[in-house]
Amino acid sequence: MGGGILAWMLAPFNKAAPKWVALIALLLNLVIVAGVWIGFEATVSLSTNPEWITSIKADWIPSLGITFHLAMDGISLVMTALTFFLGILSVLVSWKSIDKNTGFFFFNVLWLLAGITGVFMAMDLILFYFFWEIMLVPMYFVMAIWGHENGRYAGWKFFLFTQISGLMMLLSILGLYFYHGSQTGNYSFNYFELLGTVPGGTLSFWVMSGFLIAFFVKLPAIPFHSWLPDAYAESPSAGSIIIAALMSKTAAYGLIRFVVPLFPDAAHEFAVPALAMGAASILYGAKLSYAQKNLKRLIAFSSFSHMGFILIGVFSFNILAFQGVLMQMVAHGLSIAGLFIISGFIYDRIGTLDMQEMGGFWGNMPNMGGFTLVFVMASLGLPGLANFAAEFLVLAGAWQFNVLMSVLATLGLIVSVTYSLRILQKIFHQSRHSKEMELSDFNLREWLVMGSLTLAIVWLGFFPQSVVRTVQPVFNKMEISSSTVNSEQDEVVDANSDYDLNGSDKNEEGGTAW
Repeated sequence: MGGGILAWMLAPFNKAAPKWVALIALLLNLVIVAGVWIGFEATVSLSTNPEWITSIKADWIPSLGITFHLAMDGISLVMTALTFFLGILSVLVSWKSIDKNTGFFFFNVLWLLAGITGVFMAMDLILFYFFWEIMLVPMYFVMAIWGHENGRYAGWKFFLFTQISGLMMLLSILGLYFYHGSQTGNYSFNYFELLGTVPGGTLSFWVMSGFLIAFFVKLPAIPFHSWLPDAYAESPSAGSIIIAALMSKTAAYGLIRFVVPLFPDAAHEFAVPALAMGAASILYGAKLSYAQKNLKRLIAFSSFSHMGFILIGVFSFNILAFQGVLMQMVAHGLSIAGLFIISGFIYDRIGTLDMQEMGGFWGNMPNMGGFTLVFVMASLGLPGLANFAAEFLVLAGAWQFNVLMSVLATLGLIVSVTYSLRILQKIFHQSRHSKEMELSDFNLREWLVMGSLTLAIVWLGFFPQSVVRTVQPVFNKMEISSSTVNSEQDEVVDANSDYDLNGSDKNEEGGTAW
């Protein structure tokens, strides 16, 4: 946040200063997270398997039971690393394309990334909601000011969908707060304390619904997806990267962190409808993607399709599926960022995203064509790339829980071939009907951006355990058997009293999430 303010303040004195401030701030954050990750890997290698890595807790509004509580476990660590990595790439792709109000632009980008980071680490539900809302306003400005022709319309649509669904989540948070207070006499928004007094029956379902609507809108899932094509397509490249590769993952994170542990019975009862929504999103998103003529809208609907695997994995309730969800969050973030970056590079060169105006680009831009091939193959799930490992784990876990829904979701791997290969055919191989254009291939900055993404997606394709191992201490406590969930409720409550997050009094802290 401080970097964003500094970038805005320096803009009147030096036009280049904001982007350098943003780049340096994100690089420093990535280095810090990398250091934490290296230290955590050392503890895992010693078989100590800590669930929580670090925690900061301070009173905020004690009279209302609100604390400033941030904590990091393996999931938070992986997602914050992804946030800063893609944040750096967002700055680099905006280096030349953003030439007006640069200070305010990079201020919004950094505050947006700060909000996303806060969501991944907040352990107080009001603090979580605070960061959830922080993401909203900067994203609106990015769309409305620096977006394409209909950017302001897309920004308002995104704002309304997210704001209304977020208010429903706030009502559910307040419901948990008052229920916990009525049961214990202690009114608190602390995540670990709320885990010990989960409501049951019909009340549990209705409270869970507020969270579900907020997360389904942001993910998005059918039928809450109508804001997506406008928001993704009308944003500048940095906005498209952040909203598709990172903001959508805050919803997936919310399902894992809040919905499943806070409402285990209600989540299991809602499992089949959620799986059906996931399968429908996969297949319907693929159909819509194939029908698009605008490149960014095609990529937007392909993102919608792939996010259906998140629902399939989360509501399959086993370790394989949870591992697949985490891998999908990372792999999809990398692959969709790569496709949106390529679309931005093409727009910078020809001034349009209409695929009817494209074709035959391979001859002029073979390097761009080669990188596009990598990310198209990742999108369709080619073995050896990160998306294949993610989707394989999700489907293997789903098969154990619901065979029919796993079969329907598997069809998504087949239909993804149609729209993925259409990108290559339309842009690089079809005959061009418009006038010939002088097109330049990648420069050094573009090589750096696409090369780093390619290395990451290939590495995770061959070594997915480098991510899975980091989150395994959490997933070891996440598997909830659908046949024993009711009997395990008391065990979860008892386990909470055995865990010490800050090294202080165990009963005071509230215990582990699982």
